[in-house]
Amino acid sequence: MTRGQTIKMKMSDGAEIGVYHVEPVGARRGGLVLIQEIFGVTQHIREISDEYAVDGYEVLAPALFDREAPGLDAGFTPEDLQHVIKIAREMHPFELSVADSITCIDALKPKGPVFMTGYCYGGSVVWLTACRSENLDAASSYYGSLVARFVQEKPKCPVILHFGEHDHGIPLDGVEKVKEAHPDVPVYIYDAGHAFNNSGRPDMYSAEAAKLARDRTLELFRANG
Repeated sequence: MTRGQTIKMKMSDGAEIGVYHVEPVGARRGGLVLIQEIFGVTQHIREISDEYAVDGYEVLAPALFDREAPGLDAGFTPEDLQHVIKIAREMHPFELSVADSITCIDALKPKGPVFMTGYCYGGSVVWLTACRSENLDAASSYYGSLVARFVQEKPKCPVILHFGEHDHGIPLDGVEKVKEAHPDVPVYIYDAGHAFNNSGRPDMYSAEAAKLARDRTLELFRANG
């Protein structure tokens, strides 16, 4: 059973999309915009949101693909993967995900500091949003394959990046280019593959890497709150 609820929020293009919203437990540490993997706002994404709420964060997790596939909560079968890849690469503009993220950030900002984290597709969104938003206090990006593509962009807030050493979809030479271009951005490499934070994918999940990355993320947020 999840702690939050899905609300509707109007985005910059006038569309109303679903956003999983969780109120903080106990003292409020700040707002957190949490960005989905390519599979949508799944049970896993809702559970992570709930966990951050327990740490004191008011969380907004926008359903970025609601315009193309309302309520998307895909599985991990090859068919599901092909479906969501088509949405992400052919149907949904990446820049729109950044714009939706900024809308969520701006909604939380009047209440205090705002942070951001995201995974896979969301990790790429986090990086570019951190380079575009004026209202973000810190961001933690997990295994975003497009970070290297946007390496020329410069973050406007403290950012940390997490990658798996054995991630076949994100070559380490691209990660090295990011490190060279942004020596001030901590880049953490884990003895793990892609999606090491997703406990719902036992073939990829690494409890040790997930815990260490989460500890580093919380440390970043608390240092900038």
